[in-house]
Amino acid sequence: MRTLFWIIALIALAAGLVVAARYNTGYVLLVLPPYRVELSLNLLLILLLIGFIAGYLLVRLVSGILRLPARVREYRSARRQHKAQATLIEALQEYFAGRYARAEKAAASLVKLGEHAGLGAILAARAAHELRAYDRRDAYLARIPAQTPEDTVVKVVTEAELMLDHRRFHEALNLLKALPKKHTAALRLELKAQQLAKNWDQVLALVEQLEKRKVFDVGQAEQIRHHALSENLKRKGIDSHALEEAWQKIPPREKRDGRLAAVAARCFIALGNCEQARRAIEGSLEDHWDSELIGLYAECPGDEAVRQIERAEGWLKDHPNDAMLLLTLGRLCARQELWGKAQSYLEASIAVEPTCSAHLALAQLQEQLGNADAARKHYRESLELAVAQLRQASGGRRRTAL
Repeated sequence: MRTLFWIIALIALAAGLVVAARYNTGYVLLVLPPYRVELSLNLLLILLLIGFIAGYLLVRLVSGILRLPARVREYRSARRQHKAQATLIEALQEYFAGRYARAEKAAASLVKLGEHAGLGAILAARAAHELRAYDRRDAYLARIPAQTPEDTVVKVVTEAELMLDHRRFHEALNLLKALPKKHTAALRLELKAQQLAKNWDQVLALVEQLEKRKVFDVGQAEQIRHHALSENLKRKGIDSHALEEAWQKIPPREKRDGRLAAVAARCFIALGNCEQARRAIEGSLEDHWDSELIGLYAECPGDEAVRQIERAEGWLKDHPNDAMLLLTLGRLCARQELWGKAQSYLEASIAVEPTCSAHLALAQLQEQLGNADAARKHYRESLELAVAQLRQASGGRRRTAL
């Protein structure tokens, strides 16, 4: 519609100019002694118009010629960017499809083009890493630019992640130290590195940070925290003072966990601190019953065996059919030479659940009482149960391997 309007307007203007020129009888006299030129006014107007158009076209031509090198550069840059974008998409597609050789080739081309060179070097390094071409991987990593803080973060995180795949956790930790402020992905890498390095105090601090950032749910964070606490106790289990200090630092809620209490109790028993072991076991059992934990209660020899028996008999009222609790009571009574009660508890444990440990304890009791035939019988049954457990465990491992 606009085009039609302009056409009509131009036709009307042309018609008006023709009519105006027909009735225009003026002239122009140009005097430049000794010359004298007389021109029609209409002709002069036409000549001026032609001159203006010619001058305009000449200026446009000269301007176009002068801008030609810049346009050529812009064209080449646009074509290079288009090619780089297509190459980047190809490299990403090949990498995530698992065709690492093609991905490396495309990413290397991207580096040569000079467009997205940092991202291309990262993709090429990761692809070479998957192909176990570690020399090429390191060469690509060295070509990652570090002109901005973001480039530094990308380079450090990539190198740290690839180092961790080789379990070179010390190098990964040194790389991550270069980051002034760690984002969530870097903290997760540091957590993995600290776990591999068995720096459990640092693991606990990192878990707390990541839990605040909603990286782990409550269950995941608790599992990692308990594992770190357990391993930390085991590491410090060679020094009584260090073990006691580590145990006191653990929050009361964590101390009541059965698995953690069992680790602490074993460490304290190994160092001869049976009083602390008993407190750890009793504190956990009061909060949550654990049949495996009660088995350690009899491993704490000392002067308070009578009190232990009374405490265990109190638990028996709430757990009358717990085979491990009955076995523990039998062992505690046997230690106090309460032979009748010990035999009753051990036989009750076997009646609830026959185990090699219960048969062995009863065999040793019968041997002390001079009942050789009964002792041999329970020794034999203990051995048969142990062999059956070994066969079952061996069969389970074989099925898992298959």
